[in-house]
Amino acid sequence: MKKLQDTLLSKMSKRIVRKRNDVILRQDFLDLGGYDQVGRCLLRLVKEGMLVKIGQGIYVRATVSPLDASPSLPRSLNSLVLEAMKKLGVPTGLTEMEIKYNEGKTTQVPTGRVIGVRKRVRRRIGFDGYSMRFEHAA
Repeated sequence: MKKLQDTLLSKMSKRIVRKRNDVILRQDFLDLGGYDQVGRCLLRLVKEGMLVKIGQGIYVRATVSPLDASPSLPRSLNSLVLEAMKKLGVPTGLTEMEIKYNEGKTTQVPTGRVIGVRKRVRRRIGFDGYSMRFEHAA
């Protein structure tokens, strides 16, 4: 009979605690079990409040919100999506608006909800009603 520490859920929890990054991909656990089994464990960790799902196969280590004690993001969604794109191998760059702002051609500050990518991205990534848009980077 398996001990509690030998279950897939406990192995995944330990690996999440040991990780330095806040972004966790489903691919990070495929060496521990099957695709569906890993998915069920990730869903359970989301329900327990250890993780927050921000996109298909993309999870973030959750922190507790001081306002209502619900799971929330540890950093801005923009920085987490940039980290996720790096882990997925999608090169990123500046958006057209960021380039214009940096060159002094406009005084309108970029919102940070648009990410410049150099590869096609078809995922919906977001949290709590806010989703990121992707634009081809120069």
